[in-house]
Amino acid sequence: MPANNLLRICSFVQTKRMQSYVAQKFHTQGGLPAGTASVWPMSTRSTHRHSGFNGSIQQRLKASSAASQPVSSDQLGFVPQASSNPGQNDAPIVSVDDSKVSVFWSPQNWSRFHHIWLRDHCRCANCFHPVTKQRLVNMFQIPRGIKPIHHHASTEGLEIVWGAPGPSSSTESHSSFYPWSWLREHAYDPPQQLEHRANEKVLWGSKIARSPPTITYEEVMEEADAGLYKWLRTIDSFGFCFVSGVPPTAEATERLCERIGFIRETQYGKFWEFTADLAKGDTAYTNMALGAHTDTTYFTDPCGLQIFHLLSHTDGSGGTTLLVDGFYVASLLKELHPEHYDILSRVPIPSHASGEPTARYRPSPPSGYPTLQHDMITGQLTQVRWNNDDRSVMSHLSAEVVEKWYDAVRAWHTLLVSPDSEYWVQLIPGTVLSINNHRVLHGRSKFDGKRRVCGAYIGMDEYRSKLAVLREKFDPRHQVLGDQAAQGGRNVWNSIL
Repeated sequence: MPANNLLRICSFVQTKRMQSYVAQKFHTQGGLPAGTASVWPMSTRSTHRHSGFNGSIQQRLKASSAASQPVSSDQLGFVPQASSNPGQNDAPIVSVDDSKVSVFWSPQNWSRFHHIWLRDHCRCANCFHPVTKQRLVNMFQIPRGIKPIHHHASTEGLEIVWGAPGPSSSTESHSSFYPWSWLREHAYDPPQQLEHRANEKVLWGSKIARSPPTITYEEVMEEADAGLYKWLRTIDSFGFCFVSGVPPTAEATERLCERIGFIRETQYGKFWEFTADLAKGDTAYTNMALGAHTDTTYFTDPCGLQIFHLLSHTDGSGGTTLLVDGFYVASLLKELHPEHYDILSRVPIPSHASGEPTARYRPSPPSGYPTLQHDMITGQLTQVRWNNDDRSVMSHLSAEVVEKWYDAVRAWHTLLVSPDSEYWVQLIPGTVLSINNHRVLHGRSKFDGKRRVCGAYIGMDEYRSKLAVLREKFDPRHQVLGDQAAQGGRNVWNSIL
C-alpha cells in the first residue's frame, strides 16, 4: 500500500476516534460547543434516545422546545435493520458549519448538504404525510438562516434538531432524521456518480432474430404478477417483447393490455381493430409498405407502449413486420457522425395528423421536438421520435442549418435501413408484439389479401408506474430501506419521493 494512502487511513481513524471522544466528553459536561461534530458511541446512545423524547411524534415535537436532544430514529419514520455488530458505531463523521452539514463517508468520499435543503426534506409525520406521501411542510416559512442546534450521527442515520436563527431558537426547535442510504442516493455537493437502478438497456440489431425476447400468455396472466413483471422488465431492457400462446381474439388481447394499466384512447379509438379499408385517415389502414417509424409524433406526449396482435391473414401474403432499435441506431450515429447526432438532438421537427376531417393534431409547441431526446441531468438518451411520413414543413430552420439537418437525417435514415439494423418477423395469430414506442421503430412490408390486426396504446406513465410498483415487490435492489416504517404501502424514504 502506498505510504500516502496509509497515512490518510490512519488519519481518518484517528480523527474519528478523537471526534467520538470529544463529543462524548462535551455531552457529559452539559452540551456540545458550536461546530463540534456529534458522533456518539452506541454505548451512550440509549440514554440520549429516551431523554425527553418519549411518546408520539406530536408530543416529541412539542417537547423539543424544552429539550434540544436528538430524537430516536424509530420515532421519525425509520426502523433500523438488525446489526450483526450492535455495539459497533460505523457512522460517518459529521461536521456542521453556518450553512452546511458535511458527511465524510470515507477519507476520499464526502458530501455536503445545505441546512435549508435538509430541513425542507424532513420526513417526520408533521412535514410529510405518511399515507398520501405528500409534503406538508411550508418551505416558505423555513427561516433562510436555519441551522442545527444539535445533531447525532448514529449507525442508522443523521438526527438533527433545528432551531430558528436568533434568540428564539430555543423555543422553535424541530427534530428530523435522515437515513445514510437516503443521503448517499441524493447527495449533490459534490455530485455523486449515479448508480442507475433501472435495467441496463440491451441494444440489438438484426441478429436479435436468433433469440427474440418472449414470454408466455399464461405467465403474464398469473395473479401473482411475477410473469407481468418479467414482461414489463423485458420491454424495459430490449424495447420490445413477444407474448406467445395468446388466444387469437380481440377480447383476450384487450385483457392482456389491461394487465399493464389504462388503455390510452386516441382518434383511432380505445382498443382498435383494423384492416386495409382506410376506415381512418392513416396509411396504417392501407396495404402499403411502411418504413421504420414511431407512432403519434404529432402528440405532445407520444403513446408509450404499442400492442399488436395479428388475428388473421387470409387470401394473401406479405405484411412482414419490421422492428428497429432506435437506441442502437442512435449509438451508431453518435459514434460515426457526432455532428449529425448533435443536430438531431437539437433541431425540433413539427408534425401533424390531419387525415381525419374531425381531427387536426399538432404537438405543443407546434415546432415539435427533436428526434433524439435526453435526460437533462444524466444526458442519457431517453426517447426516439421519428416519423418522416407525419413530418410538417421545416420552415423554422435557419439558413445555415438547412443543409446540416438534411445531411443528418440522411445519415440517420441510412443507418435505419441498414441490414444490420433491421429485424424482420412474420407475425402469426396467437403471438402478441409489445413495443416501447419511445425507443423501437416499427414498419411493415406491402401485403395483399385480408389482414386483421387488433391492439392498443398504453401511456408511458402508466407503463412506468406499473413497472416501478412491481420492481418494489420483486427486486430487492429497488426496495429502498425495505418495508420498514411503511404506511400506505410505501416507505417515506423511497427514492422517488
